Amino acid sequence: MSRIGKQPVVVPDGVTVSVDKKVVSVKGPKGELSFEPHPNMTVELADDGKTVSVTRPNDQAQNRALHGLTRSLIDNMVTGVKEPFERKLEIRGVGYNARMNGNTLALQVGFANTIELTVPDGVECTLPDQTHVVVRSPDKQKCGQFAANVRKVRPPEPYKGKGIRYEGEQVKQKAGKAFGSGGK
Repeated sequence: MSRIGKQPVVVPDGVTVSVDKKVVSVKGPKGELSFEPHPNMTVELADDGKTVSVTRPNDQAQNRALHGLTRSLIDNMVTGVKEPFERKLEIRGVGYNARMNGNTLALQVGFANTIELTVPDGVECTLPDQTHVVVRSPDKQKCGQFAANVRKVRPPEPYKGKGIRYEGEQVKQKAGKAFGSGGK
């Protein structure tokens, strides 16, 4: 039995979960999410509405994998509508900065043009200052994906460390070119 899949998802106060035939919906103070689990998985809401359990029909490899996955996705939805997920990015480099133009994040990161990324629905992007970007969303997947898209614009390079990185990310520095007496 899956150790993650067999644990029930505890529903905190202020969050409501409803399970229809094919859709699990979660509502909370920070948003509303829905998810359609795989047809093999059975999602049941307890009578008191405080726990959600996921069961699988048999021990086939695919069902074992889907069991833990489905439970984790529901748990992430319950957690996200209570307290949104957040990814922090920092921009390093001389002249590198970010700014918001309405619903668009504009990045000036060493290219001739400004790179503009449209913030998707359900994701909130804020800038505490010009070199830090905070991405928040009740949907963990959307939050992580948009943060990864921002980082992909200019990943940190290994010689000077310039670029966009997650806050606290360690970039291994390489030694630069060694000048010596060779070659002549």
